[in-house]
Amino acid sequence: MALSSFFRRNDFFSEEEKQRIIDAIRTAEIRTSGEIRVYIESRCRFVDPLDRAAEIFWSLKMDHTGDHNAVLVYVAVRDHQYAVFADKAIHEKVGEKFWQEEVGAMYKHFKANHIADAIAQVITDVGQALHQHFPYTKATDKNELPDDIVFGK
Repeated sequence: MALSSFFRRNDFFSEEEKQRIIDAIRTAEIRTSGEIRVYIESRCRFVDPLDRAAEIFWSLKMDHTGDHNAVLVYVAVRDHQYAVFADKAIHEKVGEKFWQEEVGAMYKHFKANHIADAIAQVITDVGQALHQHFPYTKATDKNELPDDIVFGK
């Protein structure tokens, strides 16, 4: 499949892969007050994908969650760039090393062209960290952000 068709028709992932990613988000969020989003685009407009992830994070208003524990998984497919960007509360809990390890794990999957697997795995790992530091509380928790995959240009 040509990558150029992905961004015209949003068909980079099969329907099964899209659903697997969305299911991973929902499964992770059942156990935490944290929020996880996935953003996919063709090219990264910045040299550093973490800078682009931060820009997207703010534009999606992910910093407006009550506990400041949202996480964005960012992938620029054509440029082979990706990042994980987290709000301050979860970043303070897990530290820089955790995010570096997650990006390293994504690289191994990407190298084998298993992009959906990489995204689902990082969502699972982030969900576990969110559960540990921000467990689900039935009385107060609500889904603050959509669970869908966001496709950029």
